[in-house]
Amino acid sequence: MSKTFSDKKQVGVVSGFSELVNTKFHGTVNAICWNRHLTGDFKEIVSKLQLKENITEVSAQDLLALQLSEKGDLAREIILNDLQLLTDFGASPSLNLLKNYERDDEFDFISTDVYSFHVDRSPIGTDTFLCTYYGAASDIVPNDEVQQKILIPEIRQKLQELHDGPEEEFENFLKDNFFDLHYEPKPDAKPLNLEIGNLWRLAVDHPSQEVLPCVHRAPLENDGEYRLLLIC
Repeated sequence: MSKTFSDKKQVGVVSGFSELVNTKFHGTVNAICWNRHLTGDFKEIVSKLQLKENITEVSAQDLLALQLSEKGDLAREIILNDLQLLTDFGASPSLNLLKNYERDDEFDFISTDVYSFHVDRSPIGTDTFLCTYYGAASDIVPNDEVQQKILIPEIRQKLQELHDGPEEEFENFLKDNFFDLHYEPKPDAKPLNLEIGNLWRLAVDHPSQEVLPCVHRAPLENDGEYRLLLIC
């Protein structure tokens, strides 16, 4: 796959952090990529971190406590710098060592976990920042290549049966249970993998946003492999 992403209709490509946070979303562009080819041994960092739960948050102090090779130290400096850049920007980045996310298997006709294509929603003007340093990377998909699951007739009918309440409260029921955030790819959809090392800014659903929110999903993890993921 091309490392530029420049031919993708929903992606803007930048070459630095300042551009990443200052480039405006517009038209169909609701994902901005700081395209990077990182050096350093991120696998060494993952091998020396301790997984306490399926998702374990890793602090800067945890990273600094690791005894690393020269290449491992180079990878650590990149992560620490990313955390500092985002913190100085006013974001609250989290570095996660991840075995897997919790699965939603409550209903057999609709999934609302992060492995399902979905958008993020916020009551305030914000964006999602995302970088996978190691392991499987997330996917995004253009908005015109997906359909909101709650608009698929058979799913909507089952949700109405599940609601079993006044019709005027149905839309609120969908929002309160996050059903409206999830999307089904169309048969010809072509998801785009975000790849390792790139720092992404994805549009979120909030009142001041001028573009459609970015539809994305967490990847299925590779067998026997943890992910190292920065997100905020």
